[in-house]
Amino acid sequence: MENILLINSHAFAVKIIKLFKSSTKNSSEQTLPRELLKSGTSIGALVREAQNAGSRVDFVHKLGIAQKKCGETIYWLELLVETCYIADDQCFPLKEATESLLKILKSPIINCEEKYAEVNFSC
Repeated sequence: MENILLINSHAFAVKIIKLFKSSTKNSSEQTLPRELLKSGTSIGALVREAQNAGSRVDFVHKLGIAQKKCGETIYWLELLVETCYIADDQCFPLKEATESLLKILKSPIINCEEKYAEVNFSC
């Protein structure tokens, strides 16, 4: 069975790496692009970690951190556009992809929290 979250977060990380490589090709300044690289690739790593979580709480925690990394990634994308590291047309598709990942991440978190609430309610 395909896991759309794993597939999309991995594909997103590949796009972030390619953008990093192209944005630093002609520049010795890599601080801001490197921050984007770290936050953008950590989303997929956290999703992968969540797949091997030891508990429901750990699973939700890892996906929650991935959500935060999505927000951080959007911040770095906007900052890179505003400081002319990347063009707006390079940013827009990645920003949309990040927002899409955020939506996909919310579903398993909500489902897991609802199941947990049902279990606690019945105890």
